[in-house]
Amino acid sequence: MTVDMKSSRAPLATLYLVTPEPGARFAEFVRQLENSLAAGIRLVQFRAKTLDPASYKELATDVLACCRRHDALLLLNAAPELVDELGADGVHLDGTRLAACRNRPLAPDKLVCAACHTVEQLRQAEAIYADMVTLSPVLATASHPDGEPLGWKGFADLAKHTRLPVYALGGMSRQLLACAQENGAYGVAGIHAFWDGLRFH
Repeated sequence: MTVDMKSSRAPLATLYLVTPEPGARFAEFVRQLENSLAAGIRLVQFRAKTLDPASYKELATDVLACCRRHDALLLLNAAPELVDELGADGVHLDGTRLAACRNRPLAPDKLVCAACHTVEQLRQAEAIYADMVTLSPVLATASHPDGEPLGWKGFADLAKHTRLPVYALGGMSRQLLACAQENGAYGVAGIHAFWDGLRFH
């Protein structure tokens, strides 16, 4: 695990919340996010693949305001241009966006995270000067039931191929943070384990 963060930036949180699909009740979604932030989450990826671009932008504005109230960083799982438009803290590149990138998509003062599953994707993340990556799926997960888990050995073997901070994703919880770090992770990322409003410290 090597972390080479820019000196002017605070260390990244070790818990990384990936939001579940918001459904139609935006106000309820923001209330639940508020609970997670009040419980200690300080790094959030707003992921909403089922929303059209206009609805995503509308809800992202409220999500960003909520994160600002708790001094939490928000990464958008969307086009990098939207990050600058809304003033969010960074972008989470899915596999398609990562593959399409030829250069770093945001300025150095923003965060760039990339979703990785292979050595080739890890190398691509480094080539575009990403700041961090997720590596998945580590364990079996309800959100991707057909994915073949890496297991801890597979995760550790892949994590060795990058110097970027790696977040273990897939079946993760706060209780698995120490185990993840023993296997080369910087932190853990998850959806439901960090969305239930439980206190994390």
